[in-house]
Amino acid sequence: MSDNWKELVADKRKRQQDSIPREWLIKSPPSDQLDVTSIAAECGLLTDLEYEITELQDVAALLKRLATGELSSVDVTKAYYKRAIIAHQLTNCLTEIFVERALARAAELDEHLKTTGSPVGPLHGLPISLKDQIRLKGIETTMGYVSWIGNYAEHDAVLVEILYEAGAVPFVRTNVPQTLMWPETFNNVFGRTINPYNRSLTCGGSSGGEGALIALKGSPLGIGSDIGGSIRIPSAFNGLYGLRPSYGRVPYSGAANSLEGQDSIPSVFGPMTRSLSGIKAFMQAVIAGRPWSKDPLTIRKAWDNDAYQLSEHGHGKNLVFAILWDDGSVKPHPPILRGLEFAKKALLAAGHQVVDWKPYKHGEICANLGLIWSAGASEDYRTNVGQSGEPIIKSMNPNVLPDAPSFRPSNDGLSAYQLWQAQKDKTRLRKEYLDYWEASIHQTGTGRPIDAIISPVAAYAAPPHGMNKSAAYTMVWNALDYTALVIPLKMSVDPKTDVKILRDGFLGEDDQHAHFNSTFPLDDPQVYKNAPIALQVVGRTLEEEAVIGMSEVVDAAFKAHVGADAKL
Repeated sequence: MSDNWKELVADKRKRQQDSIPREWLIKSPPSDQLDVTSIAAECGLLTDLEYEITELQDVAALLKRLATGELSSVDVTKAYYKRAIIAHQLTNCLTEIFVERALARAAELDEHLKTTGSPVGPLHGLPISLKDQIRLKGIETTMGYVSWIGNYAEHDAVLVEILYEAGAVPFVRTNVPQTLMWPETFNNVFGRTINPYNRSLTCGGSSGGEGALIALKGSPLGIGSDIGGSIRIPSAFNGLYGLRPSYGRVPYSGAANSLEGQDSIPSVFGPMTRSLSGIKAFMQAVIAGRPWSKDPLTIRKAWDNDAYQLSEHGHGKNLVFAILWDDGSVKPHPPILRGLEFAKKALLAAGHQVVDWKPYKHGEICANLGLIWSAGASEDYRTNVGQSGEPIIKSMNPNVLPDAPSFRPSNDGLSAYQLWQAQKDKTRLRKEYLDYWEASIHQTGTGRPIDAIISPVAAYAAPPHGMNKSAAYTMVWNALDYTALVIPLKMSVDPKTDVKILRDGFLGEDDQHAHFNSTFPLDDPQVYKNAPIALQVVGRTLEEEAVIGMSEVVDAAFKAHVGADAKL
């Protein structure tokens, strides 16, 4: 196979490097410094005002200061741009960098506010980062494929159109894995993105660039995509809030994607941020933009404030949360179990009910999802890499042997008839799970079924590179099309607290592998040191407003209960 594709990569990487202002380069920390979250404060690049701006956590508060002119969009955009470049030098999180274009957009917004006295829209002046599949007119969109280098978008994606109308400032694009279909982030064009809390660990994927960037406060709000956990996994691994909406709630038209044409399990766009107010602000702004008038697959559904006020969930009083302690296939590691125990105590202390949730056919649901995905995946991947000659990446492990078995599907999938049968099974499983959820009315005492499920996002915190080989704790909700929102617990893996639990037995081969392999014990807390701990709040289909409302209740309970049970 020809190596000509490497010349394209070398040129692309040089152009990316040249797009970074020389004065924004910093001295790299030593390679053995695993936690790099303090570098922005120490490197001297940011002014006092820029540091203050980027330390603001509450997106709603930042939007208010932008809308009133207390902060200019130029100042805010420049501050986040500089911090994004710092983050990139530490984690390799960015793909497209277009400083002058973003600052020009910010200046236009400042001038509009000055001359009219009114902001352009609900996201006025806010810098927003975009996963590298959301097309911006005039910007390359490679999505991690060498063959897509030089592919300049002729039109903005519909979501970008709406963001512009809302007053936002798209300012960077972020790294993804080749094909998008990985829970880690590495491709042949830009390389590997790593976790800022512990650089020996993965940032997750496929929205891994967003996860690392926002964790290092290089963006106040980013947009990822999720077909099997690609928003929630990097949100959890990087200590962020992240929302997986239901199919069709956020417009996708005009964006690039893998497995295009596979619409049984659609990918969805959603927000990632360091504050719940950012999740709400994004969803309200996008829905207010009437996306169904621009994207035929977007659902015509206005923001439902009654649902947000939890009108169907006891108005937020005496909520009933079901905790998924395990999915029947893999038991969570000690740090995740500690997070679940903390959640139970916090919710009980806040006056809510907590019940146990027995997983219903989670293994079968995930297997069905994988069957649908793989129906044409192998041909899709071959088609996209074949144009350049780059190899299909078969492992995220940097030390993988050339003859190691591939993680990728190796066959050409299913016949059309076989795919129809898999889709029929998916419909059956969704109906069965709906009935299962409804039947919980008999154990709540509230006259309604459980309000939401509290679930792990993964069985472990962010693992070493190449070791995140399952997305079962997130995939199940994609197959059921349930809205899910990740909440960071402001806790991290502590080897002194999260001691290894000796197991007498395992649920099966997957469970055994998740706790031990021939290289090192996968449940050794030393491996995951300093990795964030997070959980997800799961509601039902198209319950975005209610899930945001319930997540605010959960988040408040967690923050009120921080103490001896949580290591800050």
